[in-house]
Amino acid sequence: MQIKINDRLADLSVPRVMGIVNVTPDSFYPASRYQKEKSIIHVVEKMIQDGVFILDLGAYSTRPGAEAVSAAEEIERLSYALEIIVKRFPDLPVSVDTYRAQVARHVVTEFGVGMINDVSGGTLDAEMFETIADLQVAYVLMHMRGTPQDMQTYTEYENITSEVLGFLQKRIAQLHLLGVNDVIADPGFGFAKTTEQNFRLLREMHYLKELNVPLLAGMSRKSMIYKTLGIEATEALNGTTALNMLALLNGAAILRVHDVKEAVETIKLFTQYLNA
Repeated sequence: MQIKINDRLADLSVPRVMGIVNVTPDSFYPASRYQKEKSIIHVVEKMIQDGVFILDLGAYSTRPGAEAVSAAEEIERLSYALEIIVKRFPDLPVSVDTYRAQVARHVVTEFGVGMINDVSGGTLDAEMFETIADLQVAYVLMHMRGTPQDMQTYTEYENITSEVLGFLQKRIAQLHLLGVNDVIADPGFGFAKTTEQNFRLLREMHYLKELNVPLLAGMSRKSMIYKTLGIEATEALNGTTALNMLALLNGAAILRVHDVKEAVETIKLFTQYLNA
């Protein structure tokens, strides 16, 4: 299980951690927002110290009901952060969280970003797949319906797992036909899914192994945790850790998280459990 990032082969036979850094004023978890140079440097240094595999940089909040941001504003926010990160941490793999082909092309060509994390799975920009094929970067393909503004109105499924699997299968095949081989699949926890559907999808995540690509689980501090427990996102680290272990048991190769240290420790315990 390998993925190529910036001409380097990354081994995912042991799960890895993707650390979330948002250069937005409105991400759902306030502690993940970093807009000043000092705070960006500090959080990246800490994530590296804690064992992060790849940084995931976002400049457009995709929380339910998030306000729309123009492509120009998204590029401006990303460019500010990437200039800092690439200069200070040149060897750190970076992913950019965007569903716009224009933004993807800019961050790859100008800053050498090695992965694009597309929450829409190519559904919100018809040029995304061809752009990824042209740029030859790794691509996270996520399942979502609708847009970040209205996705929670599209939660009707006959079978959540089979429909997510079918969506991912079809679009992976399209990517492969275009020559994109470094694909990671994300079932999209919290995107156009109810709390109950999220938990069922987590329980049945192992069925997605038949995609034959690495699986990413992104549940960090999301509403499926804090609403179930009757707490706030700021209190949801313990719940995140619990669900991350379940994701690992069901085949996750990458954990996308706000809290790198705890996720790395979870993977160490999981690996020890497997090798016992």
